[in-house]
Amino acid sequence: MTHPVDVHVGKRIRHRRWLVGMTQQQLAEKVGIKFQQIQKYETGANRVSASRLWDIADALDVAVSFFFEGIEDSSVETAEVASDSKMPADLMGDKEALDLIRSYYAIPENQRRRLFELARVLSDVA
Repeated sequence: MTHPVDVHVGKRIRHRRWLVGMTQQQLAEKVGIKFQQIQKYETGANRVSASRLWDIADALDVAVSFFFEGIEDSSVETAEVASDSKMPADLMGDKEALDLIRSYYAIPENQRRRLFELARVLSDVA
């Protein structure tokens, strides 16, 4: 049975890996393990040891604490927010959303700010 913390850490590993545009195979090679192990970490099927999490954080260029951010948020609150909007319940688990974020940050900063303002106006959030 998977532990919610293991699932959360796995999602954060997947999230960061997608944001930097790295495959499971590339991450596995940097860490010195097989990509199947990365798959198991990302699903929460296997727990990540402290030393392995340290290596993964180094490979993904984040602090170890990154993997625990948002853990105090309850899954009930997350589900409620998602059900009240058109966003998926697990936004960071949605490949399309992560591709959009990666593409957004690839845009030069001045154009990115204008695109952000346009999106706010079009969504009536402004």
